[in-house]
Amino acid sequence: MTRNETLALALQLIARRSLTPDDAGCLDLIAERLIPLGFSCERIDAAGPVSNLWARRGTGAPLLCFAGHTDVVPTGSIEAWQSDPFLPEIRGEKLYGRGAADMKSSLAAFVVAIERFVREQPNHAGSIALLLTSDEEGDATEGTVHVVERLRERGDAIDFCIVGEPTSTVRLGDTIKNGRRGSLSGRLLIKGVQGHVAYPQLAKNPIHLFAPALAELVGQTWDQGNEYFPPTTFQISNAHAGTGAGNVIPGSLELLFNFRFATASTPLQLQDRIHAILERHGLEYELFWSPPGKPYLTPRGRLVKIVCDAIEKNTGIVPELSTSGGTSDGRFISDICAELVEFGPVNATIHSVDECIAVADLEPLANIYQATLQTLLLAAIPLP
Repeated sequence: MTRNETLALALQLIARRSLTPDDAGCLDLIAERLIPLGFSCERIDAAGPVSNLWARRGTGAPLLCFAGHTDVVPTGSIEAWQSDPFLPEIRGEKLYGRGAADMKSSLAAFVVAIERFVREQPNHAGSIALLLTSDEEGDATEGTVHVVERLRERGDAIDFCIVGEPTSTVRLGDTIKNGRRGSLSGRLLIKGVQGHVAYPQLAKNPIHLFAPALAELVGQTWDQGNEYFPPTTFQISNAHAGTGAGNVIPGSLELLFNFRFATASTPLQLQDRIHAILERHGLEYELFWSPPGKPYLTPRGRLVKIVCDAIEKNTGIVPELSTSGGTSDGRFISDICAELVEFGPVNATIHSVDECIAVADLEPLANIYQATLQTLLLAAIPLP
């Protein structure tokens, strides 16, 4: 195995135009590398266009799963990029292309780490798996959540999981995620009475009616967070009222809002508090809730320690634990997984123009994944 193996595979993956939910052949490319190693590769696709791969080597415990996604977000204007986002290019010390950081380099590092480990330890204890989807950047309704449901139905559980999300902030290894906040979204419709601005006594302005409640909502302390999570936050993301004319009082106000909530609160508690505030201000309203994305947490323990030790050994950095940022597919996998962490490249350019990763980070990333495999599957620490 050469030092360029991770880079070579990353280049191949980035070159595939895998915009959500199109896999563009990434899963087939990865399966072709895994099958000669003795992996059983199974497609667990739902009825839609999403592609999912469950690949496993071995039948024993513990089972270490690497999880991630092949899909990428749209590029925006191609002219804004210095080079074609699907023609990966190395400029200076960085590899550029859509998905370079989020998260095709992680996928390449997964595969290379597994190849190296299996060649050195063909009779290793336990099992290795990959759970990959093309539906993480989209609705996330037919991807990892679908695979997890099928695995649960079969009674398959995962002991340890590493999700390859780009968690590092400034340098590779400075941050790992040992949990994620939950997400709860709502659509609020405040009802008023439309009228002429010159005759406000004949109308009810829903913006004015809602203003005191808004002040209370944004001033709330929803919870204090806890050891692992920051306090829950509330944000209004969209607001719309009016006809576009300057002389018409709007008849309704529509708002979209979101909670990013810690494990210190539940969706039901947050929903009850919102309704109580709206009722207290005597508003006539309708409120529609989206299904919540639950938080998950892996406290300091075996997997956190092993990954942190592997990072420190390969980078000299002691990583910080974090639960910040958006949601990830870890929230689904945690339903059937005892311990789960997320670790991957620097995330400074994800979803942006000229997305990139430092070429020098590719080999250490593969080495960290391989070191984790070695510690967990060579029985260095017995299972409880």
